[in-house]
Formats: sequence, C-alpha cells, structure tokens
Amino acid sequence: MSTIAERLISASNAFLIAVLWFDLMFDVQVIRHRNASLLPTDVLDSIARYYKRVTTDAFPMGRLVAVAMLTLFVSLIVRAASEDATLLIDVLSIGATVVAVGLALARVVRDSVRLGAQTETQEVQTRLARGICRDHFICLAGMLVVFVTQLVR
Repeated sequence: MSTIAERLISASNAFLIAVLWFDLMFDVQVIRHRNASLLPTDVLDSIARYYKRVTTDAFPMGRLVAVAMLTLFVSLIVRAASEDATLLIDVLSIGATVVAVGLALARVVRDSVRLGAQTETQEVQTRLARGICRDHFICLAGMLVVFVTQLVR
C-alpha cells in the first residue's frame, strides 16, 4: 500500500507545484510595483483576467486542484500509518500540506474569484493581488517541503 501512496504523493504534489508555478507567473507582476500604493491598471487586468479564466470560466476543471489536494493529504496519512513510517518526515509533510491547503481553501480561492470578477475598487484589487501572490509563495514553500521530505525518505 505504501508504494501506491508514495506514487500518489509524488503525482499530486507535482501537480500542485505546477499549478502554483502557473499562478505565480501572473502573480509576480505585483513584485515590480511593490513600492507603489496601487498596482497599474494593466497589471491588475492581466492578473484578474487569468484568475477569472482559472476560477470561473474553467469550471469544473478547477475541481481537479481540490482533488489533488485531497489526494495528497490522504496519501500522506496512509503513508504515515504504514509500518516503515518516519515520524519527522511525516509530521513535516503533513504539516506543510495542512498549511498550504488550508491557506488555499481559507483565502486564496476566495480572493482569486473576487479579483477575477473585477468588481472591487483598484485599492481592493491591489490588496487582493498582493495577498494572493504572498499566499501562493507560502503554498509553494509548503509543497516544496513535501517534495524535499519525500525525496529524503
């Protein structure tokens, strides 16, 4: 069973890292304007159009991200329950997944939908875009922790 769990961990983790990479290709536009009080309209439009496509227009394909998150979490639990479990690695992997997935579910998805709708003021859209970028870097760090700990295993 652990071999199947390990393959599912690898596949779902790699998929989530790839999704975060694509998101960050748009998110990083905010970094260039980190000292500005407001992001330029063209930057906000670019990021918002991307999030509208991936959160609203692509429905139900976005559900695949949720399936990958659930698969990763369940597979890590199954792996931790196996006979050859390694406590430190399992705790780090599960903890990093809980933080990244929890942040995505609690804030990133909601804020991405809001930004994609472009119904907020420029100030709110700027705050949303910067927050999404920051949160995606945190999520990427969590997924990289899972990646590295599984390599060490």
